[in-house]
Amino acid sequence: MRRAVLIIILCHIIAFIGVLVLKPNKEVSVVKFFPLDEVKRFDETFTDLTLLSESDEDEYDFMWKTVSTLEEPVYLRQDVSLLYMDGHLKGVLSKWKENGQNLFQEQKIHGEDSSHYQAVTFHHGEIHYPDDKIKSIQDMSRAELYVIDSPLTPLESFTSPQNQSQEDWKRKLDHATEQQLNYQWNQLIEHYQIPKEQYEIIPLTELPDYETKPFPKLTAEQTQQVIGQLWEGLYKNYVLQFTDDSKEDINSYVPLVLVDRDGKHLLVLFEDMNQRKQRLIQYYPDFSSD
Repeated sequence: MRRAVLIIILCHIIAFIGVLVLKPNKEVSVVKFFPLDEVKRFDETFTDLTLLSESDEDEYDFMWKTVSTLEEPVYLRQDVSLLYMDGHLKGVLSKWKENGQNLFQEQKIHGEDSSHYQAVTFHHGEIHYPDDKIKSIQDMSRAELYVIDSPLTPLESFTSPQNQSQEDWKRKLDHATEQQLNYQWNQLIEHYQIPKEQYEIIPLTELPDYETKPFPKLTAEQTQQVIGQLWEGLYKNYVLQFTDDSKEDINSYVPLVLVDRDGKHLLVLFEDMNQRKQRLIQYYPDFSSD
């Protein structure tokens, strides 16, 4: 009798362990690139930054929002957005949905002093067809916002300067950000001894420009494939480390994408959350065999 009870208990333990091992983790999301769908497209994608109000002296709140919509649900939907303040990573929005159609994300952000905010978003969908065919759809969007919080003038914000005062503030904030980023990027380039003249240099916040223009030696279609694969690697190696809400202090700046002028590969340079220098290398597929 005792032996039978022990066997039953053992079976339950083994079954429980089996459940722990085999049950898929629904909380872990990934961006996975598949060949781009030739027909389906997003109906709408955008990223928005809007000043809300002054919350205290030298402090204010603004809304960070991303939207992407489709005509019908697809197997998997995911959007990931990165927000930078004066070139410094301020936060990450990431949302995914199985059998998803439309994704909406928003977060109120607290800011202090005059700053330049930039957000870049990758919108992604995974579509499953019969016979195990899997396709991707993707898009990028971005937004920026200058917030001027000066004791001499009322709180204001703009995307494009509308007067001389805003022109002056834009020039001042851009100069400060460029100095900081150039210092960070040059350290990375010198650390890895990269010959800059061999690459087209693209800050990650400017990557959406390449929705409409190709990388060197690539077609527009090939460029989109490379960008999809780039975001797959970037999400795994860069974004995920910053998605834990318990991490309050983020030590990272805008990653730098270096695109080989010979059309063979690209590099991504950044510092991780522990301020360690990192380099990703992405070799292009053999497009000549297409």
